[in-house]
Amino acid sequence: MLKTFKMGGVHPPENKISANSPIEVLPLPKTVTIPISQHIGVPSQVLVQKNDKVKVGTLIAKQNGFVSANIHSSVSGTVQKIEEVFDTSGYRRMAITIAVEGDEWEESIDRSTDLKKDYDTSIDIIQKIAEAGIVGLGGATFPAHVKLTVPQGKKAEILIINGVECEPYLTSDHRLMLERDNEIMIGTSILMKALNVSEAAIGIENNKLDAIKKLTETAKNYQGIKVVPLKVKYPQGAEKQLIKAITNREVPSGKLPIEVGAVVQNIGTAFAVYEAVIKNKPLIERVVTVTGKSLEKPSNLLVRIGTPVQKLLDYAGGIDENATKVISGGPMMGKAISNLDIPVTKGTSGIVVLSKKEGYRKEQNNCIRCARCVSVCPMGLEPYLLMAYSERQMWSEAEKDKVMDCIECGSCSFTCPSNRPLLDYVRLGKSTVGKIIRNRK
Repeated sequence: MLKTFKMGGVHPPENKISANSPIEVLPLPKTVTIPISQHIGVPSQVLVQKNDKVKVGTLIAKQNGFVSANIHSSVSGTVQKIEEVFDTSGYRRMAITIAVEGDEWEESIDRSTDLKKDYDTSIDIIQKIAEAGIVGLGGATFPAHVKLTVPQGKKAEILIINGVECEPYLTSDHRLMLERDNEIMIGTSILMKALNVSEAAIGIENNKLDAIKKLTETAKNYQGIKVVPLKVKYPQGAEKQLIKAITNREVPSGKLPIEVGAVVQNIGTAFAVYEAVIKNKPLIERVVTVTGKSLEKPSNLLVRIGTPVQKLLDYAGGIDENATKVISGGPMMGKAISNLDIPVTKGTSGIVVLSKKEGYRKEQNNCIRCARCVSVCPMGLEPYLLMAYSERQMWSEAEKDKVMDCIECGSCSFTCPSNRPLLDYVRLGKSTVGKIIRNRK
């Protein structure tokens, strides 16, 4: 029997229409705009000035605290400006705009395509990962070196690599598993060494049988790594649900996975770790799914960080008059973007174009007390009640009923027959309660 988590979950239409599209390299844009906050934590400290010359891989903003991440130039050229721009959150953030001039890389980066396994075993792997600016590439963008730094008194027992990719439409991780299987295994082995664990499990949903077969065969050549096929159920890729499915351990409310001896990293992160440690390559590009039913050419593209979303859509054939929303991320957890000049960041897993039929928000009706939102919540919450608290600004009640445990998967909104914007209000409550808790500390 396929493994899965037990509580809640839904099965939205998969729409993996780009699953058979091999990874292609997107041509360089004329300019890139690189935000200095592409991660959870403190924004990075800018190191360059206007008119400075940079190469691919030049450090342009440094880690500004433990929970922060280095930012490197993804292109070679001249710094045009340093100013606030809109990002995928809809807020203005400081960013560095660089005019592209050729494609000159830092000499320290190994650009060969040869597969290599060996590296200087004396290096501090976690420090190397921090220097490369690697963050979680599944969308959460938590700095990887922070996850790998096990708190005193805790012990990592298993590394879990997240190859679930349960969001509808997205296929970038799927393609990476098919095309970069050995690199992923080497990256996983490096992460195992950093954590001092002897066991790693790669979780993959059963709708990716080719990836399961490929990685299972490849894993035979790497000690301690196994592939775990999982039942297709959303949100299987959420950390706590994935840990439950693979280990049957339950992360307590308000706690992190290390409490049960687990550390979770994304497939893309494992690949980035390979490139950082073996190739000395910082995180300057990532695979992005560009997809939608109306697109001429749904694709999986290797994109330089800072590239405008418009350029990705142009490559995929452009959007037509039937399009109503462009989503950064997947349709369940992603966010609609306000304009197409917004840049690709480290956390951009996909760009999804929704039609008017798909993106239209239906008329909201009164709650009919059907409890569907309760039955599908993978965290055992009561979304209808948390929405009511947010509507009435009852923040202490929202905190008491564990609004902070919400993983923002959107299962509640997806299943609501009254079309109530449950996730929107729960997000509002979570954000507000989070601020209250931080101020209290």
